[in-house]
Amino acid sequence: MADRPNVVFIHAESMDGRKMGCMGHPALKNATPNLDRIANEGVLFRNAYTNCPVCNPSRASMWTGKYPNHRDCWNNHEGLRDGVQTWQDTLNASGYRTKAIGPLDYVYGKHSIRDRVGSWTRSAMIERAIVRTPLQMVVGPGEANQRDWQHTNNAVKEIGEAASDGRPFWTYLTTGLVHPAFVAEQRHLDMIDRDAVDVPPLFGLDETGNAAVRQQRIFKNCDTQFTENMVRDIRHIYFAMIAALDEMVGRVLQRVDDLGLADNTYVIFSSDHGEMAGEQNQVLKRSMFEASAHVPMILRGPGVQKGVEVADPVSLVDLYSTFMDIAEVDYANFAERPGYAESLDGESLIPLLEGGTREQDWAMCEYHGDRVCTGTYMLRQGDWKLIRHMGFDSELYNLADDPDEASDLGTTITEKVAELEGVLDTNFDCEGIDRRAKAYDRTEFVKWREQAQKEGTYEDTMAHVYSGFDRQCIEDMRPWTGAEEEKIEEWLAS
Repeated sequence: MADRPNVVFIHAESMDGRKMGCMGHPALKNATPNLDRIANEGVLFRNAYTNCPVCNPSRASMWTGKYPNHRDCWNNHEGLRDGVQTWQDTLNASGYRTKAIGPLDYVYGKHSIRDRVGSWTRSAMIERAIVRTPLQMVVGPGEANQRDWQHTNNAVKEIGEAASDGRPFWTYLTTGLVHPAFVAEQRHLDMIDRDAVDVPPLFGLDETGNAAVRQQRIFKNCDTQFTENMVRDIRHIYFAMIAALDEMVGRVLQRVDDLGLADNTYVIFSSDHGEMAGEQNQVLKRSMFEASAHVPMILRGPGVQKGVEVADPVSLVDLYSTFMDIAEVDYANFAERPGYAESLDGESLIPLLEGGTREQDWAMCEYHGDRVCTGTYMLRQGDWKLIRHMGFDSELYNLADDPDEASDLGTTITEKVAELEGVLDTNFDCEGIDRRAKAYDRTEFVKWREQAQKEGTYEDTMAHVYSGFDRQCIEDMRPWTGAEEEKIEEWLAS
């Protein structure tokens, strides 16, 4: 056990897993040399997914090895409560030196009133935006990413200290990159081939056939068709932010190499979710489209194949089981302890890293928070992808034929929709989970509303939430109307 391998896990924020040179994106072919290096020295998972396309539930799921619904992680406000044990607790108890550096963002109660009220009232389908589109900006040398560089330097220091500790170590670095706002330095913009910055198909609101997607675009202030120039500018800066992140990855890799640790250290790179960056006429996350749900997953380490790509669908929930295999820990020894789940939902990636196979051939993602109007599930199996909106039509895409998800086949290939919904229903009580989440919405909103009405703040808060909430000028504020309150009353009475 003394020779157990180390783990360095770099976990980004809001990075679309398809946006790297090693994934074949032409605009990034010279911008991600360090991520490409990990892929060349290890395994690149071409179809890796988040289990929830928003920060807190994604990380809560990943850190506990359970799907978000297990601990009612419905939205950004509902993270892990006190007493819930994570993989860090397991590794600590198993003799590892562990250190988590950067914003963890998986605990309960750390997000805004918008995340709560916007989530609780989603089913009322108020046709107003609750967010503003972040504007892109170019800044001077050294003016971007200062906090992330501080976290990176702290991780480098920790790896150096851990190397002389005598115990195997697990070092986790999480960054604010590449989360909007879209801000980059010119030198990183210059690393991107602007002519290769793609503009995906854009959709106006009238062209959106699915009512749930239409409502999401309204919530996200994306109901006016974007221009090609706007999307190209957003994506250029977003890609430049990925180039900046790659430099931080390179700094960590250099430290591992300088200390002679590469042969006995797993290096893992991933992200909590993606970023729409103009795709599907959207920005931000909270969507099941590839730009939001597809994450990077690259691993190198002892016994790992080199320069291999794996097409099998995997997800972040698999990482806990993977860490247990790396650390030679039997999770069953922890399953009955307070705060631990009886079992882990994910399946270890180790067989795929070493050239074998796994039992599960699908990946699942779920979301029950703000900027959607109902419980939403995604299932990826083979080339097919199902997006299931509870109470609305499902969407179906063949990603081999239609990587841009421009042609929804849900109403034409109904037998495939039924087959994939059957896989979901065999493994998850989708309707029951959706009912539980919506019951939570109603209970929490009624409780908050009664208190806000007593304090005389209810209408003003609702106006702020449904005017974009932050960065507001007085002319941007729209009053909360009687018609909108009627929709709240109708929802509560339904």
